Amino acid sequence: MGEMFAPLAHPAFRWLLTARTTTVIGNAMAPIALAFAVLDLTSSVTSLGIVVAARSLTNVAFLLWGGVVADRLPRHLVLVGSCAVSAASQALVAALVLTGSVSVPWLVVLSAVNGMSGAFALPASSALVPQTVPPDVRLRANALLRLGVNSANIGGASLGGLLVAFTGPGWGLAVDALSFALAGVFFAFVRVPGVRPAHKPPVLAELKAGWTEFVSRQWVWVVVLAFTFVNAAHVGGLMILGPVLADSTFGRETWGFVLAAQTAGMVAGAFVAMRIRVRRLLLLGVTCVAAFAGLPVVMVVHPEPWLLVVTAFVCGLGLEQFGVAWETSLQHHVPADKLARVYSYDMLGSFVAIPLAQLAVGPVSHAAGIPATLLGCAALYLLATAGMVASRSVRSVENVPADVQSRR
Repeated sequence: MGEMFAPLAHPAFRWLLTARTTTVIGNAMAPIALAFAVLDLTSSVTSLGIVVAARSLTNVAFLLWGGVVADRLPRHLVLVGSCAVSAASQALVAALVLTGSVSVPWLVVLSAVNGMSGAFALPASSALVPQTVPPDVRLRANALLRLGVNSANIGGASLGGLLVAFTGPGWGLAVDALSFALAGVFFAFVRVPGVRPAHKPPVLAELKAGWTEFVSRQWVWVVVLAFTFVNAAHVGGLMILGPVLADSTFGRETWGFVLAAQTAGMVAGAFVAMRIRVRRLLLLGVTCVAAFAGLPVVMVVHPEPWLLVVTAFVCGLGLEQFGVAWETSLQHHVPADKLARVYSYDMLGSFVAIPLAQLAVGPVSHAAGIPATLLGCAALYLLATAGMVASRSVRSVENVPADVQSRR
């Protein structure tokens, strides 16, 4: 058990874990609070979609720049700045909602600002991990981070639902703003060695260098390409059609239990990942992506509540094995001074199809039917898994830092 929590012996990692968990607690509340704020204002699903899309689009648009900034500047300071902007934007939204002065244009603008600040935080926080712990405990550090994030998601969503129900959406947004402010303080205490090059080339040259680093490893772009389809199927298909199917078959309450079981599987998966000792860690992770196909198949073929819950738990377990394996593999094999830019290309490629899938799933499901569309999502999961496993580059990645491999 002591080895599992070895990363906590490093102060920088403890502050990083505390900061990321704090932001997730607030961010788990924010979508619930924002959704009800928009619906209270307009009763329009279309307006809600526009507000949410504004955040997603600016987040994707600024991801590459976020990666460059995180490789040029001290990453913990980038995170402090990102938290400050996010705290200010969410505090303004909360104030507008609480005073009754809110409007859809204001929500769109401030959501876009929040998405932009998040684009700088995502690559910086991921790339900061290997600076806080030695290479031999990176796997356990990533597992602990994901354990903290998943647990915070559960607690934050539950607290957010209660807060919105009893006090209104404005206070939920206010708590999210407070969580960013606190996280900014915690990030400021992350003290790590610098990885910045002495010479800073132009930004476009750094983007090109990041792209070169990204495509130079076939296993990186193969996995990202696969997850373009995996994420589109999951967010655009399952997370939209799941509630629709629940309304007509197994009920909303069961769907809530299904989502909770998936998160519980991710929490359990983090503990499993901390104890795994395999040389081909990435191969294990991508193989587990096949577990994602189980849930849409069960929803269509045999939607018994107990089977849905068990399948969702297994899905979460598999998702966490991939997540830990992917984070650890990138941190082992990508140079530290280019890691944030590689993460930004990873996130851009993985997220870019999500808005398109969200727009397309309605027309596709109307034309083909919900069951056929869900089975199509399951097929995408399996095809993506097969594509990753078929790649010799993916199969050959070892769970050993690149500098150690070079000395063999």
